[in-house]
Amino acid sequence: MSASSWVSTSLPYLTPQEKGHGDAWSAEAKAQGRRGTQRVLQAGEVPAPAAVAKLLGLAEGEPVVVRRRLILLDEVPNELTDTYYPLAVAQDTALARTAKIRGGAVTLLAELGHIGVLVREDVTAAMPDEGECRTLEAAPDEPVLRLTRVTLDRDDHPIQVDRMVMPALRQRLRYEIEIG
Repeated sequence: MSASSWVSTSLPYLTPQEKGHGDAWSAEAKAQGRRGTQRVLQAGEVPAPAAVAKLLGLAEGEPVVVRRRLILLDEVPNELTDTYYPLAVAQDTALARTAKIRGGAVTLLAELGHIGVLVREDVTAAMPDEGECRTLEAAPDEPVLRLTRVTLDRDDHPIQVDRMVMPALRQRLRYEIEIG
């Protein structure tokens, strides 16, 4: 797949879905005539990695909930995403379990009273590690994009941190900014 064949925007992943709708990834892929699925590889409490702890305003190693997902486009690995939540947000919720969440995590967060109003994203490029190459079915000399997204609520508290790894040659990220 060439870089121009898949274009992704962030907005659908930041907005709760309407009642009865599926997740944003499946909807975005379908709108482009593709099939988007995902597999939850892991979910539950883990010690917060240093970078995640800093973004969540926690101490390194403090427990957080993580959902690790492999995102597939037409059955081909497209992205590996780890989403971290503070325990106060996700403990004892569907976010801490491997079952698929109807409408997606952002919809569930909104139902739980956690609505994101500010998002910060940082994108870098790097070479993948061995595990990322294997999981993403990428060549070791193919660079990856690493996108880190922090979502804050109206009180400026972080409610989630996403860390995504995507084969760079299969992606094109689009940002639309409305001013005024």
